[in-house]
Amino acid sequence: MTRYDNAPVRLDGPNMVSYEDTCRTFAFAVPEYFNYGFDVVDHWAATDPDKVALLWADRSAEDVRRYSFADLRARSNRLANALRALGVGKGERVFVMVPRLVEWYAVMLGCFKLGAVPMPAANILVPHDVEYRVNEAEASVAVMWHENAAKIDEVRARCPSLRHLVVIGGGERAGWQSYETLCAQASPELARADVEATRADDNLLIYFTSGTTRFPKMVAHTQASYGIGHILTAKFWQDLKPTDVHWTLSDTGWAKAAWGKLFGQWQIGCTVVAHDAAGKFDARTHLDLIGKLGVTTFCAPPTAYRMLIQEDLSRWNLSSIRHSCSAGEPLNPEVIRVWKQHTGTTIYDGFGQTESVNMIANFPCKPVKPGAMGLPVPGFVIDVVDDEGKPVPTGDEGHIAVRTDPHPVGLFREYWRNAEATAESFHDGWYFTGDKAYKDADGYFWFVGRADDVIKASGYRIGPFEVESALQTHPCVAESAVVGSPDELRGTVVKAFVILRAGFVASDELVKQLQEHVKRETAPYKYPREIEFVTELPKTVSGKIRRVELRKLEEQRKRGML
Repeated sequence: MTRYDNAPVRLDGPNMVSYEDTCRTFAFAVPEYFNYGFDVVDHWAATDPDKVALLWADRSAEDVRRYSFADLRARSNRLANALRALGVGKGERVFVMVPRLVEWYAVMLGCFKLGAVPMPAANILVPHDVEYRVNEAEASVAVMWHENAAKIDEVRARCPSLRHLVVIGGGERAGWQSYETLCAQASPELARADVEATRADDNLLIYFTSGTTRFPKMVAHTQASYGIGHILTAKFWQDLKPTDVHWTLSDTGWAKAAWGKLFGQWQIGCTVVAHDAAGKFDARTHLDLIGKLGVTTFCAPPTAYRMLIQEDLSRWNLSSIRHSCSAGEPLNPEVIRVWKQHTGTTIYDGFGQTESVNMIANFPCKPVKPGAMGLPVPGFVIDVVDDEGKPVPTGDEGHIAVRTDPHPVGLFREYWRNAEATAESFHDGWYFTGDKAYKDADGYFWFVGRADDVIKASGYRIGPFEVESALQTHPCVAESAVVGSPDELRGTVVKAFVILRAGFVASDELVKQLQEHVKRETAPYKYPREIEFVTELPKTVSGKIRRVELRKLEEQRKRGML
């Protein structure tokens, strides 16, 4: 079995020439058994072992290292064998909190080969977030970068499923096993026959996604849905070829890393870039690296593009870039104009979710309408529908929904262990994305907003319920509502409307106290950058907060309408 036996498109052939012809003829060929680690990474290691899979740059961008597919094969085999020696088997969940390092790739690929199911987590999550995720998935193993290990130590006693703790870097740590020691003692050889075979429909990994009225849900992706399905992301939207050097900006804990740093890119055989970036985005360092590494295809969130164009781009050599793309929210036309002026490339917008691969996009073979999401990706049937799943007329707003008969390969099948949430999203023959849009006469989708109030701020998805829950633990808060508020630089920021308990008085100092409190209670990026004290909140007859009214209020204020 080879990588090409399992490929639904000619990965070494030309990219999309005709959108209509591709949609008409496209079909996936999914085998009964598939393992991304063996069928893709090890395939390249066997056929072209010196081919560069990963270009890694340290925080300063001074130290650049090249890792071949043969390097990744050996590193992932050692990790898989180390886990086997610990008794970890197929289906066990592995909590992974490792930054943009080669070790992250070794852990992820090693788990895939073994059939263990990694749960990548953002490095900025706090102990409470870690505890929730470990317990919800009943993870038996945690693999942590040494700077994150204390987060597990703090909650270990409340995580009964954890059997093994593995720490990367930092030397010896009490109660932990050293990643370096385990891998040094493990063999770099591993054959497919040495482990239990994985079916294409076996779970590959689990991400947690935010909601508005519940804590994060588990999104389970299979060997097929991400290991094969992300060919769509890489081939059509990112327009990748085997000779490309591709850089997607993303922390390892976000699904965007799967979109641009791990799956479809290596199906095609191009090189991916990983930069051990600091927490705060440094535009100049990123611009330096584009020229230094010869990046040919570049994908960044709108916030990053907005910060990049604030620099004098003429000072940097961006001539290597031949294709640019973005996802997360509509881009300002001025950003598109300035970026094209200095790179010669149009930024192609794309839409998808943690629950999917790229599903709607602008493609090089079709005209780009500035501000439009684009057209459905081949392999998906997508429409704008009403609450009952009936398509709405052209120009009318409705739900972005994906036809599920047949079920698209790149779409998840369930919120793992959450039948209620699954049933809410899958009904009437559609998967309801939770986003709203309208279509124009040419079939292009135009984004309207989130149906479920999830906030997209600076490239992050933030569930209002989580922020409200954190606020609620402060003694001064009686009630709160959290929404996204328009911001010129970031696109959207988190804003909280807070009703104080009796005896507390609104003040600038109290705003700072609440912000710091939220940073301690949940991941710091979720804290409300703006807080407004109010005496009441808009509610429905049944008592539910109408965040939509607060969002509209903020939009009107920021536009100078009030």
